[in-house]
Amino acid sequence: MELDGKIAIITGPAKGMGEAVTLAMAREGADLVLTGRDMAPIEVVAGKARALGRRAVAVRCDVTSPEDVDALVATTRAELGGRIDVLVNVAGGSGPIETTAWDTTPEEFDQILAVNMKGCFLTMRAVLPVMIEQHDGKIVNVGGTFGLKGQALRMAYSASKWGLRGITRSTALEVGPHNINVNTVCPAMVDGPRFERVCASRAERLGKTTDEVRKDYAAQYALRRISAPEDIANAVVFLASERARQITGQELAVDGGSVI
Repeated sequence: MELDGKIAIITGPAKGMGEAVTLAMAREGADLVLTGRDMAPIEVVAGKARALGRRAVAVRCDVTSPEDVDALVATTRAELGGRIDVLVNVAGGSGPIETTAWDTTPEEFDQILAVNMKGCFLTMRAVLPVMIEQHDGKIVNVGGTFGLKGQALRMAYSASKWGLRGITRSTALEVGPHNINVNTVCPAMVDGPRFERVCASRAERLGKTTDEVRKDYAAQYALRRISAPEDIANAVVFLASERARQITGQELAVDGGSVI
């Protein structure tokens, strides 16, 4: 198993690709602390991880709250033996969909930056002293291909994912001497409830069916298919493992060829 005996914190572990990431990490041997605000689905996924023979602790945490994040790290160390080997930041929001820059409200803009950028900053800030002390660690942030290019009608979300690249790359430079890798996985559209909502919003605006919109998205990708949650999970496991020991400060697009 790639992650046998590793201790990993996963934010946003229970919805969409989050569950796939959690169970992939568990199958590869990691013991887990699963965290978010909606505890009911997290407890369900924690149970699935335990059924795979792993320790899994569910902890409520708002990743935009420094106090919550600090408490999360303290709980992780107390419950699972002091180490934190891996941090995976899946938690994030969509922001305004099908909305121009000028129709985006300041509140909407602030909210998506808080979740997609500040949340990752706070969790990284909290775990890095532990990883530096260990002289070992892996951080994997989930970004998006809209952070690799501009995207009309998704300005706020795109801005947040561009910003996450800066957080990832700059931190990678700072912690590299401490044997810590920091990378980003950049999905395009991923099958699941969030993608269905995006398709429904676009279908309404364009007067199309959701199936037609789905096919439109797939047609933009070289492989002509939408990613499955497991595709993202496989990339996360790779970057969290020693197979990626010489990779840091990078964006791995898992997108079927939407950004080439």
